[in-house]
Amino acid sequence: MHRSLILAALLFATPALANQIEVGAAMGKTEDDVKTALVALGYDVRKIEVEDGKIEAYVVKDNGKGEIYVDPTTGLVSKVHMK
Repeated sequence: MHRSLILAALLFATPALANQIEVGAAMGKTEDDVKTALVALGYDVRKIEVEDGKIEAYVVKDNGKGEIYVDPTTGLVSKVHMK
């Protein structure tokens, strides 16, 4: 019985975890690429700009706000700050 409950919990949790952004995730090398990737993951991109050599995206998802930083030379997420 417990094994079934754990399996069910994992199955339902997996889609939510798949939509989380982590450091090292590939987002793209341009502002448009990053915005497209974030929208595909369900984020509402409020602002996106290049500052201090990084693409900075200000996002909202599930009543949480955050900032996602992407290195435009690699296209990979370098920092995530969600509130």
